[in-house]
Amino acid sequence: MTKTKLTKLVVEKLPYAEKGKQIDYYDSDLDGFGIRVSHTGKKYFVRRLIGTKRIRVMIGSHPIKTAEEARSEALKYLGVMESGIDPNRQKRDRFRLEEEQALGITVKGLVKEYIERHAMKFKKSYKADERLLTIEVLPAWGKRKADDIKKRDVTLLLESIIDRGTPAMSNQVLKITRKMFNFAVERDILQHTPFTGVKALAPNISRERTLTETEIKTLWGNIDKAAISDEIRSALKLVLLTAQRPGEVTGMHTGEIDGHWWTIPSERSKNGREHRVYLTTTAIDIITSEISHVKECRKIPEDQKYNGYIFPCPHLKKVQAIDSHALPVSVRRNLAWPVTDAKGNQLYQEDGKPATKNRLGLEKFTPHDLRRTAATFMASMGFMDEIIDAVLNHVKQGIIRTYNRHDYDREKQQALEAWEQKLCEMVSGE
Repeated sequence: MTKTKLTKLVVEKLPYAEKGKQIDYYDSDLDGFGIRVSHTGKKYFVRRLIGTKRIRVMIGSHPIKTAEEARSEALKYLGVMESGIDPNRQKRDRFRLEEEQALGITVKGLVKEYIERHAMKFKKSYKADERLLTIEVLPAWGKRKADDIKKRDVTLLLESIIDRGTPAMSNQVLKITRKMFNFAVERDILQHTPFTGVKALAPNISRERTLTETEIKTLWGNIDKAAISDEIRSALKLVLLTAQRPGEVTGMHTGEIDGHWWTIPSERSKNGREHRVYLTTTAIDIITSEISHVKECRKIPEDQKYNGYIFPCPHLKKVQAIDSHALPVSVRRNLAWPVTDAKGNQLYQEDGKPATKNRLGLEKFTPHDLRRTAATFMASMGFMDEIIDAVLNHVKQGIIRTYNRHDYDREKQQALEAWEQKLCEMVSGE
């Protein structure tokens, strides 16, 4: 690295580089300040490490700027960069804002901005937000300017979702889309939100669904015959056995399991708290079977230890777990499986609606209802709320949260072993 005191005279005498090459000269007095010489010109710059990345900011060209003027600007840039700010990013943000103000940001652009600038930073469920906005909002509004969306547009969108028979989704769309437009107002992307005064068009029904003993036996018997993949079938059974959240189960990794204990790391748990879950014999059997299945599919030798996701993504090149969204989709499809003729053509009922059959033999339920079902049965067996909350990884409330530091490991094991025995009795009928 060539260092010299950059003055007007020195810069003028620097020889141009050969065609296709460039040379950097650094100032000996001001660390990080330099000039890049190519075969076409000379440009002043500053260079600094911000975090783990080296940032280069171009200041101006010689002779439009003298060495003294460039050094003065370099001091300002270096001061900003010392505080961890990237001036290049500031410029890009400013240009983008000017472009948005001139052209008006589209709803598609707003979705991207909301996901990257807010949801990914503050919400563990940002992928669910992105999926909802992509499926429910972008087809209707994607190409429109965000500031052209009116209150009537919101109402029509929510009504269209209700009309197709999904009122709960209508309320969820209202919640997430309202948040996105509020974000736009807070960031001065928009001057107003069209959601002012808009209320939910469908009643908010509390989730209270639990499965009965008969339904659990029916589900356990039918799930192996349903159109569900082996990994999703096993994941659903583990949700019922362990009483953990579907997303936490699908993301299970061998590195989280130590004997009969499964530790869900804080970055994967909903409340951001590390959580220990006791794995009963039945749960261990399911996990062991899944590992064998994964090794077989991925052609891993039987005697080689497997280290990875218990429910990996079927795409062999992707090192990630299956999407937790796959569980509710599989359940929903099997509750209303399309009936077709011998040629695979959809059959219809007399009223014109598609003919379907229930391959699970149950009334509508979701994977999360299995977690609630397990908790309900543990309560019916006499386990106290504190123990069930510990199994579910619910945050303690009030003064108990401050003073009760007991981890309840022994009690969690007892509760889950008792629930396993009860579940096996229900399934076997013995």
